[in-house]
Amino acid sequence: MDTLALLLSIIGAVNWGLVGIFQFDLVAWLFGGQTAVVSRVIYTLVGLAGLWCVSLLFRRRSHVGYAD
Repeated sequence: MDTLALLLSIIGAVNWGLVGIFQFDLVAWLFGGQTAVVSRVIYTLVGLAGLWCVSLLFRRRSHVGYAD
């Protein structure tokens, strides 16, 4: 789940980069506009993935071979 969330977050970041630099929304272009159902589903999934990635910041990492 972490990998999928990270992948979707990267896709969202690239899309926002394109919007910021070129005023080009790749998701909307590919799927029929910002209000198209498929685009809205993708935007929602990217948003949920971003929220999931926030949890990565607060998880305790185990360091093999290191004393805590």
